[in-house]
Amino acid sequence: MKLNWGTSIVIAFVLFIGFIMVMVVQMMSSAELEHDLVVESYYQKELTFQEDLNSAQNAADLEHQVTVEVVSEGVQIIFPSAFDFSEIQGEVYLYRPSDKALDFTVQLHLEDGEYVLPRSLMEAGIWKVNLKFTHQNQAYLIQKKISI
Repeated sequence: MKLNWGTSIVIAFVLFIGFIMVMVVQMMSSAELEHDLVVESYYQKELTFQEDLNSAQNAADLEHQVTVEVVSEGVQIIFPSAFDFSEIQGEVYLYRPSDKALDFTVQLHLEDGEYVLPRSLMEAGIWKVNLKFTHQNQAYLIQKKISI
């Protein structure tokens, strides 16, 4: 049987569509490739986006910055001495991009200008730290990417 150019084009299209279908099925059924949203309540989070931007700007405008760093004990958060520690209220949200089951939130309880999240709470890998706190009715948001 002799193939003409029309039959060759149809065969090429069928092979291409078959290849694409195999790739789609493979990608959708793979347990390694989770297709989750970053946050569950995406639209609710979008409503507070401007507040988060304002809080992040407040943190950037501080004369002495709040530091978030990895130390041997875990993640250390150091507040400037200009802050009255008894007036700081807030939480630390740790987000693990690779596995949302590891995400957790910790309430800030300060006895001095330093707070340490124990390393035992976190598995090794990349984490995103979101520190939200208020001081004298002013909201602050600090976001940092760390590696444990």
